[in-house]
Amino acid sequence: MNTLRLEEPGKFEYINSEINQHLEPNEALLKVHRIGICGTDYHAFAGNQPFFSYPRVLGHELGVEVLKIGSEVDNVTVGDKCTVEPYQNKTQDQAVRNGFTNCGENISVFGVHEDGGMRDIIKLPAKYLHKSDKLSYDQLALVEPLAIGCHAVNRARITSNDFVLVVGAGPIGLATATFAKATGAKTVMMDINQKRLDFCKEVMKVDGTVIAGNDQTEANLRAQFDGDLPTVVLDATGNKHSMQKALEYSASAGRIVFVGLFQGDFSFNDPYFHKKELTIMGSRNALPSDFEQIIKMIEEGKVNTQPWITHRCNFNELTDNFETWLKPESGVIKAVVSM
Repeated sequence: MNTLRLEEPGKFEYINSEINQHLEPNEALLKVHRIGICGTDYHAFAGNQPFFSYPRVLGHELGVEVLKIGSEVDNVTVGDKCTVEPYQNKTQDQAVRNGFTNCGENISVFGVHEDGGMRDIIKLPAKYLHKSDKLSYDQLALVEPLAIGCHAVNRARITSNDFVLVVGAGPIGLATATFAKATGAKTVMMDINQKRLDFCKEVMKVDGTVIAGNDQTEANLRAQFDGDLPTVVLDATGNKHSMQKALEYSASAGRIVFVGLFQGDFSFNDPYFHKKELTIMGSRNALPSDFEQIIKMIEEGKVNTQPWITHRCNFNELTDNFETWLKPESGVIKAVVSM
């Protein structure tokens, strides 16, 4: 079986590996057709991904085909096209019992904490598969990254009456803005990169954009909302300074959701936090219901996936392209690999 393994930071290697095709009653055998390249993959290659060990087979944004199912599987059948929910819980701990399968105490993310989908064939418990009779393998590979933004928006309980600011115009920020807009809320994007903001305005059709990091940022932000501040700020940067600024950008009684994370401590001025009566939330991974929501919205034409895929290659060309995609000047939004 053709497999690409990250041996150590900066070093991929193609290897031949075998998978035991015997299935437990709850498992499915899957053919991988598409692999989306994620920020986690780039961080792992660079050696700065938290909770990560080497060697590792990456790949958790997947479009797959069901080849074989176990005797108790009833949610998919042979031939189905599916996306993969990569958040696997190894124990039925308190979070899982209460429905928070996105943040279980012993969660293991496929392609991050255990070997993932950069190989021909994989085997998974079928409950982590979400099928569609209409979506292409390209679209199915996009569901997981979209789910991160969808979950953050659902977590913030955004309505059409909200003013929303999304900070960070990378793939996760774009996904977040997509679902914020879908609620009917006025949605503005902030970033330090004007080219990315132009893409947000022209292609993603956000309602406004603001350049971050200058003396006019807050004034320009207020101008987008007729003098007001956003009632919801979703920060997808994973940057400490940006996350601290979110408290300044938020309206009083606003909700702040940290979608990105960084390796360090986060602190804020408590009197300022209390003065505004702010709510700060973290958002991690996504829930099964988020996957189902996204599939339905794409099928109904409410989410357009066409602008997302900017770069492509075949599996045997991945090592030749991967480092290039790391460079900002490559203009990558989402790279997809075909098996």
